[in-house]
Amino acid sequence: MKQYLDEYVTYLEEVKRLSRSTIESYRADLNGFIEYAADREVTHPQDVNRTVLGLYLGRLRQQGKAASSQLRCTASLRSFFQYLVRQSVIGQDPTQLLDRPKPERKPPQAVTIEQVDKLLSAPDSDTPQGARDRAMLELLYASGIKVSELVSLSIHDLNMEMRFLRCAVPGGKERILPISQIAAQSVAYYMRDMRSQLIRDAEEEALFLNSLGTRLTRQGFWKIIKKYGKLAEIDEEITPHTLRHSFAIHLLQNGADLRSVQEMLGHSALSTTGMYQSTKKSMKEVYDHYHPRS
Repeated sequence: MKQYLDEYVTYLEEVKRLSRSTIESYRADLNGFIEYAADREVTHPQDVNRTVLGLYLGRLRQQGKAASSQLRCTASLRSFFQYLVRQSVIGQDPTQLLDRPKPERKPPQAVTIEQVDKLLSAPDSDTPQGARDRAMLELLYASGIKVSELVSLSIHDLNMEMRFLRCAVPGGKERILPISQIAAQSVAYYMRDMRSQLIRDAEEEALFLNSLGTRLTRQGFWKIIKKYGKLAEIDEEITPHTLRHSFAIHLLQNGADLRSVQEMLGHSALSTTGMYQSTKKSMKEVYDHYHPRS
């Protein structure tokens, strides 16, 4: 099969024009399979079947290869044999019925409650921009909404007295979410005392405004949160998703039930929210803390 691999690599170079690193990844994946198949006296593509492919991928799992590596190798094999079908080297693609490895589901990145406190305290609330930034950070951590939902908020979407916000979702629906007293106070202060210093058009209804007096963008908020992550001297990368993840994880760590967190995050499936459970305290930590004789 080495001959066909060389022809395939030439095809990737001259026709597909893939990058050198991508081509080398394909070559490495396919070389590994070809050597494995040759040890089992399978030397022609026509002799490759689902069993041989499945055994090889099973071997990768036994070797502890990451799911991402398994996925890439499966993709390399599919592409190679589809090429051989198009070249009439083989009549049928043996990878058609291969099971696709499930991608790894890494626990979401989060920061500690102490780090969140430092981040939320970083803005200077005595300036219009600082008051706006503090309100945005507080609101993001208080509600777990996405950054796109945050910058889409209008002045009529929040009720400071009842402490809730209305968040629009695709399909014309909306979620009503509670917010903390601190977040409500931060937003109320910004709206009452500072927003008027940013606004230029009295008809503007966007809640959070940029220096031009128009709605702040997602990209604008990314820059803001990066800035305060540095000011708070947090070594971990801070993104809007960091606060969303931290919101969910801190609720679960403090005893919130998974279904309630699912509703607040707006997840359609409980399994999506379930990934946050892996970040809860370990069994031993819970036992040592709560068992009367630990």
